[in-house]
Amino acid sequence: MQIFNSLSRKKEEFVPRTPGKVSLYVCGITAYDYCHIGHARSAVVFDVLVRYLRYQGMQVTFVRNFTDVDDKIINRAHREGSSSESIARTYIDAFYEDMDRLGILRADIEPKATEHIEDMIALCENLIARGHAYATPGGDVYFRVRSYAKYGQLSGRNIEELMSGARIEPGEEKEDPLDFALWKGAKPGEPSWASPWGHGRPGWHIECSAMSERYLPLPFDIHGGGQDLAFPHHENERAQTEAATDQEFVRYWVHNGFVQINSEKMSKSLNNFVTIRDILANYLPEVLRFFLITKHYRSPLDYTVDALEETERALKRIYLTKAAAEAHVSGATWNSTALPAEVVAEAASLEAKWDEAMADDMNTAAALGHVFGLMKIVNRILDDKTFKKSDAGRDLISRALHLLDRWGRVLGLFQMDSAEFLARLKESRIKRRTIDTAMVETKLAERLEARVSKDFARSDAIRQELLALGVTIQDTPSGSQWDVE
Repeated sequence: MQIFNSLSRKKEEFVPRTPGKVSLYVCGITAYDYCHIGHARSAVVFDVLVRYLRYQGMQVTFVRNFTDVDDKIINRAHREGSSSESIARTYIDAFYEDMDRLGILRADIEPKATEHIEDMIALCENLIARGHAYATPGGDVYFRVRSYAKYGQLSGRNIEELMSGARIEPGEEKEDPLDFALWKGAKPGEPSWASPWGHGRPGWHIECSAMSERYLPLPFDIHGGGQDLAFPHHENERAQTEAATDQEFVRYWVHNGFVQINSEKMSKSLNNFVTIRDILANYLPEVLRFFLITKHYRSPLDYTVDALEETERALKRIYLTKAAAEAHVSGATWNSTALPAEVVAEAASLEAKWDEAMADDMNTAAALGHVFGLMKIVNRILDDKTFKKSDAGRDLISRALHLLDRWGRVLGLFQMDSAEFLARLKESRIKRRTIDTAMVETKLAERLEARVSKDFARSDAIRQELLALGVTIQDTPSGSQWDVE
């Protein structure tokens, strides 16, 4: 497998430190609000990575943390007259609810920052003893950025350029504007813990260094997160850990791209902040998950309603083909007609092409293209009366269903019962478009009367009337069926 390493800025062959075993740490949420679509993208990207590594036969140890003490959590607690502990618990629970709906696997280890205060204090003490950090009279502890010669390598920043925009805020006791807080002295009304420097709480960056080192031997294989975490969070993690240990922290740094909203950066100030719950109020979770992997994970992803609608239509086509294929293979076959050699060869090539796409820096966009290619072959067989009735056609369709299931387990897609998915999709569209189902049934009854009386003009007029509402009609031997497009 080739994987893009943010540190080297190029694809590299992924070779785990221990053959057959992968150690992976991904930065989790700061638990102060509901998760937005950016959180969803990162979660899905690394969920697919874990699934793919396990698909390859790797034993993966996946660690994802929760930041449950932070300025944002404290500020929300103050606004709501609550406690930081209560706020964090509320939004960690909400995180699990959202991720479960998206089919995100639980991490093997899910540490919380407040459970590892002693580890963070020990790391601070180590850095002070080595001269890489210092305590202030006010009870803060800062990391000496200039003491770590490789600072800026991960994010591609020059330390002198960073200096031009840095400053010391009033009340700070930094030696250098670039230095960052490892430990913050206690303030009235904030949660705090005893330390050698007085009561206080950890800085954000120290948390992940302490928790990753606690559960994964250094250097661990992969550290993941969104591009927004590369600086300063991951840069600072790398600096403090390597300064404390004199060894490499992480072997491969993996960052997913940003999510934009209608081609703009997502921001509460722009009033375009979209939560997972906002989307799942109107769309099935699998539609959102599918959408989030339609682009390569490092590319920016532009969220629009039109894009999500198109994704929904594409996913429906796959499930319709899956349903037809399942019905076909469960029936009888009639002849021994061989399939055209090019069809057999194309189907066989797709299996290798899918594996190649995923091995090429987890290119889910290309992998999904091969899924559609496979469904195209299935539909070609189902649409041909001769091939459809052949044992060879049935066998190829059976193989296609097996591949769809196998690939889907890696991507976290296509696992629902086809009839159930299509029924739930119909319900979702009815709700989203506020369609009056009783009115539709009444119109269908009127149309049936018109057809019986051979009033085809009236029948066609009703069809067009319903079509204007997004309702389509399919006439079958068992009666007229309707759907929502």
